[in-house]
Amino acid sequence: MHEPAFWYRPSSWMSRFLMPLGAIYGVIASHRLQRDGFDAGIPVLCVGNYHVGGAGKTPTVLALAKLLGELGETPVVLSRGYGGQLRGPVMVDLDRHAAVDVGDEPSMMARTVPVVVARDRINGVALARSQGASVILMDDGFQNPAIAKDASLIVIDGTRGLGNACVFPAGPLRAPLPPQLARTDALIIIGGGSAADAVAAAVAARGKPVLPAHLRANDASVASLRSKRVLAFAGIGDPTRFFRTLRANGIEVVKERAFADHHPFSENQIETLTKEAGRDALTLVTTEKDLARLRGRDGLPHWAREIVPFAVTLEFDGAVQLRKFVADRLFSAREMKFRGRT
Repeated sequence: MHEPAFWYRPSSWMSRFLMPLGAIYGVIASHRLQRDGFDAGIPVLCVGNYHVGGAGKTPTVLALAKLLGELGETPVVLSRGYGGQLRGPVMVDLDRHAAVDVGDEPSMMARTVPVVVARDRINGVALARSQGASVILMDDGFQNPAIAKDASLIVIDGTRGLGNACVFPAGPLRAPLPPQLARTDALIIIGGGSAADAVAAAVAARGKPVLPAHLRANDASVASLRSKRVLAFAGIGDPTRFFRTLRANGIEVVKERAFADHHPFSENQIETLTKEAGRDALTLVTTEKDLARLRGRDGLPHWAREIVPFAVTLEFDGAVQLRKFVADRLFSAREMKFRGRT
């Protein structure tokens, strides 16, 4: 879906009109947040956000997976596989599965970390453990009570924040903010801007860490596009952040094309974009996630091979603080689970 523009405006008649529905949705969501979940038997770290739409969860999951590997852990990512046909539980195998099977985010992440896709998250935990996981790294699922979390790390964009801070469908929030804050163990703010300052202050007031981070472009991606004029397109939660990141790295974005999150590009659409880029001598550029969605079981089709992916990674300004937080949470989780068994 495309995010309604009024979600990110201070006030509107549409938002006020939808507030009664938001109140009902908020009561249900708040109740779900209070439920106790299934004990996975191993530590579970959840990467989520307060709102619908993109905030940077996928690069955060990949950054945490890398950190867990450095700590000697064997992380397995657990995802619902949004947009994929398979219900799971299934280990993503890039030789057998494409985004149409397991979703674009699992397809992208599986290139660097083991990923389990499961609509039923509890069954997904069982499969992950059978594959030797020492830690479950949940991609989304903060508001879902099925599995007990040992730490919930919430991602927010420093430029966009929470928009009008109303509950869906009146605004982007998945639940009222107070009960979500109460279950937040750490807040990750991606990028500059002051839109997340109020939330950061509320989290810090509870004694929880606030961790600034930024997206760093892959050197090879920047080098391949330097001195080129580009047509950039994206079907992610926040396409404007992608366009902004390109420009911040000195890349000349001549044209932008934004699509809905998880947009299923057709061959005709890509050919139209390719022709448009060709007419103006532009290089066609998209995100790694969008490119993952274009790959079939046999790789990238011939009609998409002119597209250049722009790779980014998430870097934390306080890497030592994050490392200590994760290590402490893993130790506490294992200690509690040991006591529960004795």
